[in-house]
Amino acid sequence: MFLKLSNHLKKFLLLYSILVIGIGWVLGLQFADVARTNKKIFSHIITVIVFLMIYPMMINLNLEKILKIFKKPKPMVLSLIYNFIISPVLSFLLIALFIHNKLLALGFLLVMIIPGSSMSLGYTGLAGGDMEVATISLGINFLLIPIMLPLWLKALGSTYNVPVPLALLLKTILIVLIIPMFVGDITRRSILKKYRREKFLDLKPLFGCITMVMMLLIVMLIFFLKAPILLKKWQIMIKLAIVNTIFLIIMLAIITIIDKVFKLSYEEHMGITFLSSGKNNGTAIAIATLGFSPLVAIPAAVLPIFQVIFLILYLKMENVIKNFFKNGVTR
Repeated sequence: MFLKLSNHLKKFLLLYSILVIGIGWVLGLQFADVARTNKKIFSHIITVIVFLMIYPMMINLNLEKILKIFKKPKPMVLSLIYNFIISPVLSFLLIALFIHNKLLALGFLLVMIIPGSSMSLGYTGLAGGDMEVATISLGINFLLIPIMLPLWLKALGSTYNVPVPLALLLKTILIVLIIPMFVGDITRRSILKKYRREKFLDLKPLFGCITMVMMLLIVMLIFFLKAPILLKKWQIMIKLAIVNTIFLIIMLAIITIIDKVFKLSYEEHMGITFLSSGKNNGTAIAIATLGFSPLVAIPAAVLPIFQVIFLILYLKMENVIKNFFKNGVTR
């Protein structure tokens, strides 16, 4: 039953995503006051949902294998290059071509330098990617954010001085990574100890179902909470849609080709793809609202729309990408 439900959700994930986007947007416009006056409550709800989305994937994570990744550091190093060299450089080029408002430019760059959306591990798990690679790479990328973020923002203009909230970053790592990893490992060991391995394998589709349902809930909440802004700033949204579409297409193409050239396996590739192309919009919004105009936060507020759609489309291309990595020939 769980396997059938998991396959159904995976097959129609894009359709369900579009559906929850519409529901979230309509409800957000109808109940804008509810969203505005209960921001703290919704923040706690999102935190819980993020945990429930990542936790099932962490149950499948065998921590005993993590140390082996350092024997093959190539995926992790590539993820750092994608996030802190290629991504900012590409962002600078797109800003020069399309975004002439300094505050929007700052907001766009701010988003693009903060890798690892809260859903990146969920996408990795759904794509059959290497969770050990994804987990280690996500942790190391997060640890470098406080160093790389001020450097790149200063490069955009000497007048921008952005304090990096280390407490917020550590809290994000704790919620998205450490706690789900710890609890997931305990759960995994408990299941294997109490039942046979066959029982654990039977339960794996259930974990995938929970992740997909929680991911859809987060998408709906994003649109619910940001509906009035998206309606009011629809012109900006169109411009950001164009820029972000170009960014994601180029980044996904670059990552796929380079990973193939460096002979990563399909599992390793999927372990760093969503981390390297998806951005942590929640953290970007939090940083933007600390000392900037609301205009700086708009890119982080609207970009999840297109990020979700493109990453799910990439997820839907799983079989094509798998064949490319297994059978494709790089010249």
